[in-house]
Parts: sequence; structure tokens; C-alpha cells
Amino acid sequence: MAATKKSKVVSYTKWGYIFLIPFFLVYCVFSLVPLISTVYYSFFEKYMALGGLTQVGPNFVGIQNYISLITTGDLLKYAGNTMLMWILGFIPQILVSLLLGVWFADTSIRLKGEQFFKTVIYLPNLIMASAFSMLFFSLFSDIGPVNNLIQAAGGEPIRWLSNTWSTVFLVALMNFLMWFGNTTIMLMAGIMGIDTSLFEAANVDGASSMQVFTKITMPLLKPIFIYVLITSLIGGIQMFDIPQILTNGLGSPNNTTMTLIMYLNKHLYSKNYGMSGALSVILFVVTGILSFIVFRINSRDDEY
Repeated sequence: MAATKKSKVVSYTKWGYIFLIPFFLVYCVFSLVPLISTVYYSFFEKYMALGGLTQVGPNFVGIQNYISLITTGDLLKYAGNTMLMWILGFIPQILVSLLLGVWFADTSIRLKGEQFFKTVIYLPNLIMASAFSMLFFSLFSDIGPVNNLIQAAGGEPIRWLSNTWSTVFLVALMNFLMWFGNTTIMLMAGIMGIDTSLFEAANVDGASSMQVFTKITMPLLKPIFIYVLITSLIGGIQMFDIPQILTNGLGSPNNTTMTLIMYLNKHLYSKNYGMSGALSVILFVVTGILSFIVFRINSRDDEY
């Protein structure tokens, strides 16, 4: 009887591996092989010269591509641009999402039309970034509706896309509007998963709303919060479509909105595959390091 049960377990395990084969095939073809080839070509000099008529390379140059990226200073500048726009969008995003998540999850409020408001909050997440960028480009152009309203009120029109901070603000605002609904739903789900008896016990003990939030909600919400932080950070490093469309790929004014992926796209557009491969590897390593640091901080707090 025991032998029969053991053979069934082995049989089920075999079928489990068989069903996993399509996933591993797709992963190898579309993820692993491109990753290995990117690392490989990052050590070569390969680009198009003479207006794209002549191909130079591939010539093995070792780590020269990495040295060129680091020493030019553009990499650090564009990394700073990327992080600034991500931080300006993420801070209000997480604050508003926490507020709305706690509000929607609180059963004592009994908000009318709650499902409607949840749907409206999540809707911007369903809009394509390209459409969202074109909408803001039209609204805040020099002759757009926003400037028309300012002039109608007796003010002077503002060149929103020609000023550094206004352009950075618009990119951060679009990132906030697109993603705070998704973050709200995730945090709300985490809050609703907390045992309600903890809140009831806190109310019986006379704890204030702020004490309940800081002593119960936030500590138990930490795993979801860390997940949101990591995914948002990775998405911030990969920021491309919004500033690309809003500034026509120029990162204007004066490259102050040029992101790392836009910089990578410039190398790909010029068919400089060696430099683009090196930049891709650097972004991959930086993303891995940042994720590892956040996870280590989280695990260390759990140990304490």
C-alpha cells in the first residue's frame, strides 16, 4: 500500500515538471538567452559609422565600454534625473495610497459609493502611458488649454515644457496619477488582511487612531509596503515612455529629464550595441543591488 502511494506521488511530481517545461522554454528563449547575449556584446565595440553605412566591429574591447559610461559623467547625471522624478512621484503616491487604503478598509466609515470611487481611482492605471503623455503634452503646451485659462484669468502664459522644474513636475505628476490607484488597491488588500480583533482590542484599550496606525497597521503592512517600494523603484529605474513622449525623446530642457532608459534608447537608435549592452548590464546590476538592500533591511528588522 505504501509502495502504491509512493509511486503515485512520483507520478504527480513528474507531471508537475512536465507542465513547467513550457514556462522554462519561454523563459530561456525570451529572457535568459537575450540576457546572456547582452552581457556578451557589452565587451565588444560594435556600432554603425558614416551615417549608418558602415559597421564597425564587433571588436573585443574588454571593459572599455563600462569605463566610458562611468567616466563621461552622463550616466550619473541621468541616474540623478531618474531618481529625482521617481522620488517626486513616489512620495505623494505612497502617502495618498496609505490614506485612501486606510479609509476604504475602515468598515466603521461606511462610505457610500465605495466601489465607484475604487474604480475611478484605479482607472488611470488602465490608460496607456503614451496616451496619458500626449494628453498632458496637449494640456500644457504653450497654446494649450491650461495657458488659455491662465490668460483668461489675466495672467501670463507659462512655458511648462521649457522650464526644468515644471517639466520634472509634470513627469512626476503623471507617474503619481497613473500608479497611485494600483498602490491603493494593494495596500488596502493588505490592511483588510489584518485580523480585526487587533483593532477592536486597541479601541477597547483606548488607543487613538494614530496609535492604531503606527503600532498595528504599519508593522503588519510592512511586507506589502516593501513589495510596493521595490516594484516602484524598479519601475522608476525603467522610466521611459512618459518623459520620452513629453519631451520628444530629447530630455529637454538641457537633458534635465533624460532618464537612464532614454539614454539606453539613444545608444540603441544609433546602433551602438556595445555601449547599450554595457548600460543594460549596469542597470541590471543596480536594480539587483537596490532590491537586495531593501530585502536585507526588511529581514534585519524582522530578526530584531
